[in-house]
Amino acid sequence: MTHAPNLPKVCIIGAGCSGFTTAKRLQDYGIPFDLFEASDDIGGNWYYNNPNGMSACYKSLHIDTSKWRLAFEDFPVPADWPDYPHHAQLLAYFHAYVDHFDLRRHIRFNTRVDKAVRRPGGGWRVTLSDGTSQNYDALAVCNGHHWAARVPEYPGSFNGPQIHSHAYRSPFDPIDCVGKRVLVVGMGNSAMDIASELSQRPIASRLFVSTRRGVWVFPKYYKGQPLDKNPAPAWMPKWLRQKLGEAMIKNLVGKMSDYGLPDPEIGPFESHGTVSGEFLLRAGSGDIVMKPAIDRLDGDGVIFTDGSREPLDAIIWATGYDIKFPFFEDADLQADADNRPPPLFKRIMKPAVPDLFYMGLAQPLPTLVNFAEQQSKLVAAYLAGRYAPPSADDMARIIAADEDYYTGQYYAARRHTIQLDFDHYCRALKTELARGEKRAAKQGFVLPVPAKMADLG
Repeated sequence: MTHAPNLPKVCIIGAGCSGFTTAKRLQDYGIPFDLFEASDDIGGNWYYNNPNGMSACYKSLHIDTSKWRLAFEDFPVPADWPDYPHHAQLLAYFHAYVDHFDLRRHIRFNTRVDKAVRRPGGGWRVTLSDGTSQNYDALAVCNGHHWAARVPEYPGSFNGPQIHSHAYRSPFDPIDCVGKRVLVVGMGNSAMDIASELSQRPIASRLFVSTRRGVWVFPKYYKGQPLDKNPAPAWMPKWLRQKLGEAMIKNLVGKMSDYGLPDPEIGPFESHGTVSGEFLLRAGSGDIVMKPAIDRLDGDGVIFTDGSREPLDAIIWATGYDIKFPFFEDADLQADADNRPPPLFKRIMKPAVPDLFYMGLAQPLPTLVNFAEQQSKLVAAYLAGRYAPPSADDMARIIAADEDYYTGQYYAARRHTIQLDFDHYCRALKTELARGEKRAAKQGFVLPVPAKMADLG
């Protein structure tokens, strides 16, 4: 591929899977970049006990996406991997990818981006944790969205230890839960894993799970194969995929009340999928006691909305995360009070800011691991002048249509603001790239972001 001269230089924030796959694509196009990582190594959320404090990995964590769906398209996963790899295997895979494509030399470790300010007329002034500042023509935001733990507020107070699931490492760290009465709050994937682990009889003396509403718990396997291995084709109409999927899930697991859980008031695909191969067994075996929502904290216990009270030794809040970009001062570049990011074309570009890219800012089903890898196809082609986006009016129309398609079926909640169907997204992205290449050709493959910042002081 021929490249236009003087390609713009990009600052990439974060060396998790979104950051280093974006870097790899820019490298493929010959686009210069620097990648800044606050920690001492790559991996982000999947770097266990990451010194930057942003990893939510616990010792027993296995990813809920099968190896068939999380693999990078140009770097196969090891053939001897189990269907659902352990977090240490995934991190080793990340290291192998970075080293195979010689990306490590571009990464500046132990260097946090403290501030990113857009210059009048375009380009970015980036201030680093060492106090220095540098200029860039474009900015790729890859700082992740599973690090700013959210803990809800309730009346009263609790006397015992309490942590967010982000801090959980094992039944003994940072809280020794052996022989204790423990409450896990939430019914997401982390809550499922932690509750299943702690509910083992030799661990917690009693394990409670509090939830505001019932959820569908998906199994990990179907007929001996990972549930996500053979999805419905992306071309199938959404309503038909949902109808067939709902029938399959209900046939597989039956009613949630059969296991002692509250029956959901919604269908299996009207909330973010909760996947567990163990939780229903633990609940059905009496190892987990379900409780409704919390009404108030009460010293050495909790009072629930049904009026019941349970004495407790510890609380683990598996209550999700806020979306934050601490390096931005401009409120228009931040998520709003409802945890909704700025409107983004293809979940990447803010139409009024043509030199800014949000990477991996989605909750894609089934996987986030290789999501930014797909997005980087658009970003790199765009910066190289090989892709041109549609008009501002068309971008606004597409943004609205995409949001309705991807989030319209979900109940309103902070956890559903960035939902996305991975397979449909990839198919639509491929179509958009082809259209954008034709638009770029008509424009003479001009660079939409000129290379000028490096010359400024």
